[in-house]
Amino acid sequence: MDAHPPPHAQRGHRTHEVTNQPPPREGLDEYAVNRPLLEAVEGFDAGWAHEQLHEVGRLVGRPDFRRDAEFAHTHPPVLQTHDRWGRRVDEVAYHPAYHRVLGEAIAAGTHTSAWAQPRPGANVARAAAFMLFAQVEPGHSCPVSMTHAAIPTLRLAPQLAARWEPRALSRDYDPRLGDPDKPSAILGMSMTEKQGGSDVRANTTWAVPVEGARTDGHHRLTGHKWFTSAPMSDAFLTLAQTEAGLGCFLVPTVLPDGTRNAIRVQRLKDKLGNHSNASSEIEYDDADGWLVGEPGRGVRAIIEMVARTRLDCVLGTTAGMRESVAEALWHARHRQAFGALLVDQPAMTGVLADLALEAEAATVTGLRLARAHDEDADAQDVAFRRLATPVAKYWVCKRGPQHAYEAMECLGGNGYTEAFPLARRYREQPLLSIWEGSGNVIALDVLRVLAREPEAIEAYAAELASARGAHPPLDAHVEATLRLAREVAADPGSSYAQSRARALTAGMGVALQATLLTRHTPSVVAEAFVAVRLGPDRSEHYGESGTPGHAPAILARH
Repeated sequence: MDAHPPPHAQRGHRTHEVTNQPPPREGLDEYAVNRPLLEAVEGFDAGWAHEQLHEVGRLVGRPDFRRDAEFAHTHPPVLQTHDRWGRRVDEVAYHPAYHRVLGEAIAAGTHTSAWAQPRPGANVARAAAFMLFAQVEPGHSCPVSMTHAAIPTLRLAPQLAARWEPRALSRDYDPRLGDPDKPSAILGMSMTEKQGGSDVRANTTWAVPVEGARTDGHHRLTGHKWFTSAPMSDAFLTLAQTEAGLGCFLVPTVLPDGTRNAIRVQRLKDKLGNHSNASSEIEYDDADGWLVGEPGRGVRAIIEMVARTRLDCVLGTTAGMRESVAEALWHARHRQAFGALLVDQPAMTGVLADLALEAEAATVTGLRLARAHDEDADAQDVAFRRLATPVAKYWVCKRGPQHAYEAMECLGGNGYTEAFPLARRYREQPLLSIWEGSGNVIALDVLRVLAREPEAIEAYAAELASARGAHPPLDAHVEATLRLAREVAADPGSSYAQSRARALTAGMGVALQATLLTRHTPSVVAEAFVAVRLGPDRSEHYGESGTPGHAPAILARH
């Protein structure tokens, strides 16, 4: 017998020893390790919320919360239209993990805390908490966002608001349907129809007044809605035609007598991403609804809700950018290749720093906009947000998918697998550019604001002027952008204006981001951003323009 087996026999079965792989990224305070977010919260008057946000940061960083986020996505909701005896039930069943995630977000006030406790910075604190949750599990953000955004529209009907607003402000999450008097409620939105999309004036759903409608606004609605997300919400704000024109209605899922309203869930959408959140087609089959706002002024009634959900698209995209940067950096700081850590290799350092700049620019933009939505906002801030919200929604959300792709590539093959979160994020990011108005819709809305609200462009120009003189490339870009804005505002319906709408909106977005970084972040961040976004060597692809000497300082903030 050979007393000295060959070397391979001595080593034994060690082919599955794991080396040079990053440890799990969990157990962190996601607020504490995101310095740009923490500083922006402080800078926009919400420093009083630091302790609460640290609690949220620790919660969403916990391993069990991250597992729930994964389960909510990998076990998507299931529709049951009928029970075993053939009765309509129209129930959507979610994995318990989804309810746990949504329950924690509601308990933290990410839905309506800014309405419940208004003060300077209230919307900033709420936005930061919303982003921390959305960074880890984005699907639940849809009902959270809609509940938050529904409040100003609901207040147009004081009788309805008296009943529904206290329930929407509640931090007790109860997913059960059937009790019309349960103390909490989630509110949704149901507008889109298959023949109209964003053109809601083409809607054909019809509302007929019932006896007594002159005093209480009671109508019955019949029609089909092409996209209704979170169909297990307690009530929906919806648009329907009336004799006076398009009206806005609150349609509850459960009627005051405890019976289910005639809302038929026809099917769930099979979506590219956003799998934890159910999106559905529904039919109103003579469903009961109550008028919100003035007859025939439905678009005007719901426009404030849309403005706030558009802001949440910016915040949600920014949360995705933060996740992408965090995962890419974590991988690069723990993995070696060719004898050095990835993060220390210049080509990778440049890509990571560029991704981090994008995330920081989106963060400061989102929180500046949130501050402009606080109740103490002055007339200039109100005018500013009317233009800045669609601009940011267009630009930040357009940047999301490419950002997610580049971050995914930083993980190599791991990034392309479903075991890591960036494949999920890559599918998620396009949604927020489409939801609440895709690119052309938003860019044309910018033209409308420019033409109809001259005070908005003046407020925007004043914001940009606050950084004048700091960076010559920024000054030149702002001058050219404002010149084009005033030019198209003179004739927004012309072919020229509409053909330039997207370029103008993008230019306004970059100008705002560079201005805000100049005013609210360390000079190294603003200098690098201006160089790679507005300098002579700028490129459309991350990492190609370089970050002149500032990469280590930029990455240290993330």
